[in-house]
Amino acid sequence: MRENKTMPKYLQLKQEILGWFHSGKLKPNDQMPTENEIAETFGMSRQTVRQTFGELEQEGWLQRVQGRGTFVSTPHGRKTPELQTVGIITTYISDYIFPHIVRGAEAVLRERGYRLLLSSTDNDKQREQESLRLMMSQPLSGLIIEPTRSAEGNPNLSYYLSLDYHQIPYLMINERYAELDCPYVKVNDEAGGYRAAEHLIKLGHRRIAGFFKMDDLQGVHRLKGFMRAHRDMRVPLQPETVVHYMTDDKQTKPFEAALAMLADADPAVRPTAFVCYNDELAVRLLEAVRQSGLSVPQDISVVGFDDSSLAVATEVKLTTLTHPKTGMGAQAAERLIGMIEGQRPPEEGLVFEPELIVRESTRRL
Repeated sequence: MRENKTMPKYLQLKQEILGWFHSGKLKPNDQMPTENEIAETFGMSRQTVRQTFGELEQEGWLQRVQGRGTFVSTPHGRKTPELQTVGIITTYISDYIFPHIVRGAEAVLRERGYRLLLSSTDNDKQREQESLRLMMSQPLSGLIIEPTRSAEGNPNLSYYLSLDYHQIPYLMINERYAELDCPYVKVNDEAGGYRAAEHLIKLGHRRIAGFFKMDDLQGVHRLKGFMRAHRDMRVPLQPETVVHYMTDDKQTKPFEAALAMLADADPAVRPTAFVCYNDELAVRLLEAVRQSGLSVPQDISVVGFDDSSLAVATEVKLTTLTHPKTGMGAQAAERLIGMIEGQRPPEEGLVFEPELIVRESTRRL
C-alpha cells in the first residue's frame, strides 16, 4: 500500500481493500483476514482497521457473521446511498473541449438530484486505474468514462469487469474499448475525416497532408475516413504526406513534419492543404505555415476538427468539423440516469454526425 500523507490511514486502507475486491484478489463470500492480521500487515492500530471495516460494512462491501468472522458481500448486498453519486473520468479536465462535456453532464445530473464526482487520467493508463479505484471506493451509482489511449488496449479490464459484477452502470464517451460491450456516446470520426478530405479534393487540392494522433481510436477512425475519401475520389495519397503521432510527441512531431514538407520551394511538390486531427493541432500548424514564409489559405488550406473556441480565436478562422461537446455530456448523463433508474440499457450507442463548418482557412485552387 502506497502511503499518502494527505489521506487518513483508515481511508488509505479502505482503498487498498477495495482494490482487492475490484482486482478479484478477494471475491464475494470470501472471508476477510482478521483485524489483527491486517493491522500487523500494514503496521496500523487495530482501531484504525476497525474503523475501515466499519465503513466498508456500512456501505455494504462487508458483512459480519456472528461467531464466524467478516466476509465480502455479494453485489446485492451493496446499499444504495440516499444521495446518488455519478462519477466522470476524463482524459483531461482543463484542456480543450473537455470542460464543455463535463458542463453538459453536470447540468443534467444536478437537475435530476445527482452528485458529481470528477477525476482525470491525464491520458495515462496507470492514472486511469487509480481513477477507477477512487471512484469505486465511493458509494457510486454510475460512471461516465472517456477511455485513455483507447487504441492501445485496456490493461484495466479487471476493473471494468468488477463494475459489471457489482452491477454499477457505466457508459463511455468519445470512444470505447474494443472488447467492452457497453453503451457509448461518440462522434462519427471516420465520417469527419472523410468530409475534411472530400471538401479539399472538391476544391481542387491533390496534395493533401494528414496529421492524426494514433493512440486513441478517434485518430485511427479520422485517418481511415481521410484515406477512404482519397480512394473513393480516385486521388492518389502520397505516403510521406500522412503523419501519425502519439500523445507523447504531439507537441513536436507534427510541427516538425509540417515544417519539413513546407521547406520545399517547389509549389508543385509541397502540399497545398493540411487535414488536422483537431483544432488544437491546426492552430499549431498555422504557426508552421507562417514560419515557412507562407500564408493560409493563399498557399496552404487547413482543416481542423471539433469546432472548438480555438477555431475562431486566431486571425484566420478555421474550417473545421463539429463536435457536440456540451450535448455529448448531457446525452451521456441522460442515458446513464436511465440505466441507474432501471431502464433497459440502449442496445446501440449514440453517434453524432459531424458537420463541416467552412470558414476562412480553405480556398479553391
